Amino acid sequence: MYETIEVSSQGSIGTVWLNRPNKLNALSRVTLRELAEAARWFDDQAEVRVVIIGGRGKAFSAGADVSTFPDAGEPGARVAADAGRVMADAIEGMQALTIARVHGWCVGGALVLAAACDLRVAAESARFSIPEVDLGIPLAWGGIPRLVREIGPALTKELVTTCRPFDAREALTAGFLNRVVAANELDETVQQMADIIAKKPAGPVFATKRHVNAVTSQMVGTMRGWSDADSLLAAMSDPECIKSREAYMQARGLSTPLESDR
Repeated sequence: MYETIEVSSQGSIGTVWLNRPNKLNALSRVTLRELAEAARWFDDQAEVRVVIIGGRGKAFSAGADVSTFPDAGEPGARVAADAGRVMADAIEGMQALTIARVHGWCVGGALVLAAACDLRVAAESARFSIPEVDLGIPLAWGGIPRLVREIGPALTKELVTTCRPFDAREALTAGFLNRVVAANELDETVQQMADIIAKKPAGPVFATKRHVNAVTSQMVGTMRGWSDADSLLAAMSDPECIKSREAYMQARGLSTPLESDR
């Protein structure tokens, strides 16, 4: 069914694996579409109560595959530019609770994916960064309101504008992560969390998720993310932004600008 992700369910627990390990699970247009499709598929699986989302290989995800971004004048460009928001909204809107299983690098658009999940568990060795400004593009896909919701406005401004990397302990202290564990304990911890939630009565669990999401949506307004595609397209054709993106790529010896080469 899918080219770039693996989707399965066993009883009340489902899993989604980003499966482009040779590209550090970069989020291409196809991957974004498939993640949204998987979210809708899980909503049709009445028995599934928890879905774990992780990445194959060395990283959770290197972020958006900017090499697949549309040119501003390309037919259907806005739809393509909006695909990340559609994905994040679909993941966040799932009935089942979602747990992001984070290891290695979690970069840019991958942070938006993780922020769209209900819970987040990371290995101590996990690393995070938001390099969009260095790439000459804004953090899109509804990323700003989701980060404000999880870590607050001041830290969101700092991390997005400075593009500095940060580690799992800082992400935990900031409130972005629920747990940080040793790498060899990551799978067991995530599975235990999923098992505990899956054994609870479904009605109150789902009601809690919807109630919390309803409250926070009024606080941060994730629906405003619809306009992110326009800002993204504008940045793709802005001369200063193009120069910054080219410098970022040249400094890292990249021929196609993934958000991170780390």
